[in-house]
Amino acid sequence: MDDDELIAAVADGDDSALRELFWRHAPWLAARLRSVLPAADVEDVVQETFLAVWQGARRYRPAGAAGAAGGWLWGIARRQAALLLRRRGPAAVSLPALLAAGGARADDPAEVAVARADLDQAVAALGPADGPEREVWQLLYLEDRPVAEVAKLTGIPPGTVKSRAHRVRRLLSAALRGPAPGDQPAEGGAR
Repeated sequence: MDDDELIAAVADGDDSALRELFWRHAPWLAARLRSVLPAADVEDVVQETFLAVWQGARRYRPAGAAGAAGGWLWGIARRQAALLLRRRGPAAVSLPALLAAGGARADDPAEVAVARADLDQAVAALGPADGPEREVWQLLYLEDRPVAEVAKLTGIPPGTVKSRAHRVRRLLSAALRGPAPGDQPAEGGAR
């Protein structure tokens, strides 16, 4: 059974379908939730997510696209995480989470959590952790070092630091904005 069929079976009250859906999706949901929640809360949110799936499976409308069920599940998990954080109030959000939220409302822990998840995805678009774009991002934007110091630390000319910084801003902006409707990947792969 594919995910859409499993969700339809859950809607009909099949608890074995819910169990199968859980085993397929709980690990990656938990991994994503760990980036926005304390580890102690992840299991609770995953459990609440699948309880909400059980209760709301009748409202699921298959989109026909691969991964649509996963997106639906992630949306439920995000809402469950937001509900948990809202119940706890602003004191439950750590300072790094507030800083990572960027433009999100710092008084709303749910907004902070969602922004942090989006930022983590955007940073992943910069490539591997030891890649040149990530290194420039870390030094320039997280450590707030000047271009000349970054050039000296990395052993590259200041102009190269600036062009990598420009690329980092472009990649982050595109990743945070998401694909525009109708966007198709360029033939020949990424540049």
